[in-house]
Amino acid sequence: MSKKNGKNGKQANYEPKPEDKFSFGLWTLANRGRDPFGDAVRPTFPPNDIVQVLGEIGAWGVNLHDNDLVPIDATPKERDKIVREFRAACNESGVVVPMATVSLFFHPVFRDGAFTANDPEVRAYALQKTMRAMDLGAELGAKIFVLWGGREGVETDACRRADEAVKRLREAVNYLCEYNIAQKYGYRFAMEAKPNEPRGDIYMATTGHYLGFIPTLDHPEMVGVNPEFAHETMAGLNFMHGVAQAWEAGKLFHIDLNDQYPGRYDQDLRFGSANPKSAFWLVKFLEDVGYDGPRHFDAHAYRTENCEGVKDFARGCMRTYLILKEKAERWNEDREIQAILKEISAAAPNVPKNGRYSEKGAQSLLAHGFDKDAMLRKRLPYELLDQLTVDLLLGVR
Repeated sequence: MSKKNGKNGKQANYEPKPEDKFSFGLWTLANRGRDPFGDAVRPTFPPNDIVQVLGEIGAWGVNLHDNDLVPIDATPKERDKIVREFRAACNESGVVVPMATVSLFFHPVFRDGAFTANDPEVRAYALQKTMRAMDLGAELGAKIFVLWGGREGVETDACRRADEAVKRLREAVNYLCEYNIAQKYGYRFAMEAKPNEPRGDIYMATTGHYLGFIPTLDHPEMVGVNPEFAHETMAGLNFMHGVAQAWEAGKLFHIDLNDQYPGRYDQDLRFGSANPKSAFWLVKFLEDVGYDGPRHFDAHAYRTENCEGVKDFARGCMRTYLILKEKAERWNEDREIQAILKEISAAAPNVPKNGRYSEKGAQSLLAHGFDKDAMLRKRLPYELLDQLTVDLLLGVR
């Protein structure tokens, strides 16, 4: 089923279209259900087959780590054959590659980190591997390059000073920006934060950490963030608030959509499956501000599923986003909701403006007499506003 009654009794279409810019990582559909306590439950899902399925279900894009596609020890000849066939599969399925990234966490050589590792040889190898991943992504047409430092952290701070790790990370990102310029790739780098796992603590724990780090780079205009729903929610944070700060700073280059229960390991649940209200506010924000980047689903199917269930998972991510997008449109058009918003934002007569500072404005503000009792009498009906939102989400409004 793809349609139901939408606003004003019209049929709402929840089938994805290319302009929705829905993308999935190769690693998401290829996830075989392996976890720390149990082996794989699904067969291997080859990259070219994944692309075919994504085209069938209406996805717009596919993203990849370097080794999702090309084995880490592939020869140049093997690498070129794999890339050539993958590009042909993308063209045949009408699927684009908007983003590429690099695995600096899976191979045991990165047991102490990559860009922040104590061993200079490991740091050099991490740069080489990333540059080659950038070459791969550029060959496939990617214009966004995500950097997730999954191993850039510690179990004990005895191993290095934290400020030294930040310096090493800055040096690496500066190097990659220069390589990007030299190769004329036109990448925008998107930094992805996470508080912990697989390390006990990861240095850049939240999107806010990266927003503080980026202005210290040689080319800050080239670097933004890739916030992930699960990563911020793990720490009990309000994901939409982090996304909003990134957007306001002009740094929302990419976004990872999934779901997560707070305070637990990284679950990567289907988008909207655990926190539909939080997902609603996120979708509403992205649509209200006109975010036009990829809407990337970094999640995977339940371990109970077979290959058909993986397709159900992917369809569900896109469908839920589109349902919540339609709900957001209805919220913005709801007369009672909009009247409440207008009421709570209305200013009393003669209130001095307090935007940009001026000497005249400051004097006017200092001279003004505020009636605190009158301000306190103004009703802020947030209980009603929230219940109207819940009514709308639950389909009774």
